[in-house]
Amino acid sequence: MSVFPRPALVGLPGDRTAAREIASSAATTLSAVLVLFALLAPDDLDRLTPEAFVRLPVEALLGVAVVLMLRDGARRVVAVSAGAFLGLLTVLKAIDIGFGLALNRRFNPVFDWGVLGNGVDLLGTSIGRAGALASFAGLTLLAVAVIVLMALAVLRLSRVVAGRRTASTRVTAVLSVLWMVCAVSGAQLAPGQPFASRSAVAFAYDDLRQVRAGIRDREAFAEEIAVDAFRDTPASGLLNALRGKDVLFTFVESYGRVAVQDSDIAPKVDAVLDAGTARLKNAGYGSRSAFLTSPTTSAGSWLAHSTFQSGVWVDSQHRYDDFVKTDRFTLGSAFKRAGWETVGVVPAHTEDWPEGKVYGYDRYYDSRTIGYRGPPFSYATMPDQFTLSAFQRAERDRNRPPLMAEIDLVTSHWPWTPLPRLVGWKDVGDGSIYDPMPSQGKTPEEVFTDPAKVRGAYGDSIAYSLNSLISYVETYGDDDLVLVFLGDHQPNPIVAGAGADHDVPITVVTRDPAVLDKIAGWNWQDGLNPDRNAPVWRMDAFRDRFLTTFART
Repeated sequence: MSVFPRPALVGLPGDRTAAREIASSAATTLSAVLVLFALLAPDDLDRLTPEAFVRLPVEALLGVAVVLMLRDGARRVVAVSAGAFLGLLTVLKAIDIGFGLALNRRFNPVFDWGVLGNGVDLLGTSIGRAGALASFAGLTLLAVAVIVLMALAVLRLSRVVAGRRTASTRVTAVLSVLWMVCAVSGAQLAPGQPFASRSAVAFAYDDLRQVRAGIRDREAFAEEIAVDAFRDTPASGLLNALRGKDVLFTFVESYGRVAVQDSDIAPKVDAVLDAGTARLKNAGYGSRSAFLTSPTTSAGSWLAHSTFQSGVWVDSQHRYDDFVKTDRFTLGSAFKRAGWETVGVVPAHTEDWPEGKVYGYDRYYDSRTIGYRGPPFSYATMPDQFTLSAFQRAERDRNRPPLMAEIDLVTSHWPWTPLPRLVGWKDVGDGSIYDPMPSQGKTPEEVFTDPAKVRGAYGDSIAYSLNSLISYVETYGDDDLVLVFLGDHQPNPIVAGAGADHDVPITVVTRDPAVLDKIAGWNWQDGLNPDRNAPVWRMDAFRDRFLTTFART
């Protein structure tokens, strides 16, 4: 007899059965966790707390009841379909969270898919086009995986329920009574988190309602845009009080109320505006300021531009898509009919923009045609000072009729770093003077580790853009310049805060007291810096008010 102990036997049928049972239990548990997460997860990051998952979802109880009523074949079809639908809702919730962080609104599952493409373009400015496309492809595969895994998870759970009909029926009956009691009593573990949950049903219903509202809104918008009091106004009835003036409408990217009021950013920007008011006054300029309520926030500059120019409320991508297909009478169209040469300067554009014809520009400059030979600054294709300098050289320095221009300044676009520095206007040249500056500034990765640094970078970028404009007026302004500068929207919630309003500052600058006398009835405040008591108009009100005010001398 051997003195050594016998080795343990492994791989026997009993061991394999136990391993399979453990794996099966683990898979079932994981499936249940996955489904409960999908049913209970909120679509708002602020509500993504542990308490959100300590709730009883009515959808799970209804799902068990349906499974218990179906035969095997029908059960499998329903389980896979329901699981795929639940996976799709989970993906949409994740997109909603992203939209909430970036745009401070929910995702529209019908009209907002094009916005995702804009997001890829924006990400490409930070990690390159190839990296952005790879990231988007990876997220798309992850979304597909979530839908497939959710379908498999629900199918597995349906088999477990069907195999334990008696126990499943009893447990479901007890939990259903508990759900009804909690629903009637309003029991909740945290504010806004009722224990008796029906959040998945509510989320799906809200999405369906949003789709229906979007379809109806297209019809309402078509009626709204068809009515235009100025479309048939002859040249003799347009802009007579501005004859001989160069009128520049200049958008400062992300220049919102948060930059000038009630924030840790405001003191820095207020100082720039107050000093600019004094500097321009010494140079003979007067200014008046107020606020406009933008149709968008955090992003979607094109919605603000089209609202400002058209006098209709363009607050969604489908409204914008419909707007650019019309012959709506824009500010650009009005100036062109009245005899001005019209110019668009959009340095953020890197591709053709055929829809821009709606603005009636005689000439148009983008990143490819403006003559910039310097480096990009993250998203910003060029510094604002270069944009203004190039416009001055190409347009205002030549013999020509009066100009109307929309000029978009993009240095203050997210991610607000690195920033250029102001240089002498004669030194701007083709932009190569900026070559060393991006590497001398902070990278987005350095800044976005700390919300305080993000707000600081935002404030610095707004200060740069405003200083560029003020310096431009001091250097190139004359008696026939009328500058209107404004923000397009508030910055994202990291800077503006959750629930911030949509207000943006707007300012008129001119040496001609007659122009300021014309807008006296607007009751705008003196100077470049509007305070909390300044008037607030909706942005779509500006076109009609402006054309009415300056129609007659």
